[in-house]
Amino acid sequence: MTESSRLPWESRGRRWLAGLQSRADRTPLTRFAFAFLMFGIKQAWACLFGGAMLGLILLTFLFWPDDSPVSRYDFLVVGAVLIQAAMLGLKLESRAEARVILLFHIAGTIMELFKTAHGSWIYPEDSVLRIGAVPLFSGFMYAAVGSYIARVQRIFHIRVRGYPPVWSTWVLAAAIYVNFFAHHWLPDIRLALFVATALLFGRGWFWFTANRTRLRMPLLVGYFLIALFILFAENLGTLGRAWAYPGQEAGWEMVLLAKLGSWYLLMIISVVLVSLVHRPEEEPR
Repeated sequence: MTESSRLPWESRGRRWLAGLQSRADRTPLTRFAFAFLMFGIKQAWACLFGGAMLGLILLTFLFWPDDSPVSRYDFLVVGAVLIQAAMLGLKLESRAEARVILLFHIAGTIMELFKTAHGSWIYPEDSVLRIGAVPLFSGFMYAAVGSYIARVQRIFHIRVRGYPPVWSTWVLAAAIYVNFFAHHWLPDIRLALFVATALLFGRGWFWFTANRTRLRMPLLVGYFLIALFILFAENLGTLGRAWAYPGQEAGWEMVLLAKLGSWYLLMIISVVLVSLVHRPEEEPR
């Protein structure tokens, strides 16, 4: 992208960061601090969709009027559509990425319908824009994970080594998705799925650029950190009463680490879906 093709605020941001970079180059400590700052800024930028959705959830939880003619959940649906449209209009997501994220949205909504029917969690507020017990904004929370996976690969220029054959990741993702449903009647095989994930991705590393230097991290560590961050976001979502787990109906309780494994496996599905448009590219040796 050339300087002339960038949005004005993007060009100004890049110039500001370039000036900050020149001042940060003076000592090793300031160089490290600037690299850490850039890592945080890029992560926040990659989380734009999810961050905007969480912001809407928390703001409406705090300030939504009780006598509003429009339900809070329906407002969240409209807000989510507008966020997605803005991301496309401002070219923050490509159309190909949006199509894959839509697939994740659909897969997530199907799972929501099943899980709410089995009492895994509930949506405690009324709304019009819903399918059964599931308000339509819920699918956008899954889409936010897909959006992050797609955007973070571009923003950090992620490349990999030791990535497993793509067909094997699809088999794993299908098994994970089926188990989310089947464990209600059949033995839960998630421990076997964790082992399979370790066997497939355990040799893999990804390279990324936070500032200037190429850094690397094991794939499994990166996936775990993403799942941990999603768990943090889920605590904020339940704090904002977007949904509630059993035991949270009368008041908020922290979502514990027991849910971390589920988010880890669901995140693997997201990585595999996003690989449709961002095929894993090999880091040059």
